[in-house]
Amino acid sequence: MMAEHTVKAFDEDITRLRGLIAEMGGLAEVAISESLQALVNGDEDLAKEVIARDKKLDALESEVDTLAVRVIALRAPMADDLREIIAALKIAGVVERIGDYSKNIARRTGQVGGRTNFEPLTLLPAMGELASEMVHDVLTAYAARDPVLAREVIERDERVDAFYNSIFRNLVSYMVENPATISTAAQLLFVARNIERIGDHATNVAEMVHFAATGSYPPDR
Repeated sequence: MMAEHTVKAFDEDITRLRGLIAEMGGLAEVAISESLQALVNGDEDLAKEVIARDKKLDALESEVDTLAVRVIALRAPMADDLREIIAALKIAGVVERIGDYSKNIARRTGQVGGRTNFEPLTLLPAMGELASEMVHDVLTAYAARDPVLAREVIERDERVDAFYNSIFRNLVSYMVENPATISTAAQLLFVARNIERIGDHATNVAEMVHFAATGSYPPDR
């Protein structure tokens, strides 16, 4: 009976860890979407909401850290179980960082001018949607322990990089042709770079998911 109770308690802890990671992922996805919505529309109230909500992500990361450390101390997990807990610790830190990037984007809302005449601004939401889909799918892969989906997410990072390079060239052209746009273009370059980093972090999570599920990193990494 004691062994059964211990196994059940451990399973409950793992389920709780996965639930916390899923909650963090949901918040991060919303933050990406709404930070870009605020930026494009000049909605400073929405930007403030995104910034304020980041504290919830910080609190959830702290909860994951506390639970993971407690599970390691009390259950002494080994092999697959230990890999899963270590992955949860690392993934929580990465998702929290994704929230920080979204917060950074929201903070640029009041610093962008000439929205109606700035074509690159219309490209950023599409780039953000691609990065957000990577975050969603990699956390789906984590919940399902699916290394195949994790590898698919890794492959998609090249599309985010290509988006970034295209926007970078576009914005540089704007700055060269019209020096009056330099300030706004610099802010949008910062935003594009933050989205590109979100894609990088989703890729990092995918590698952790692959390792947790298989015990090895993807062969091409």
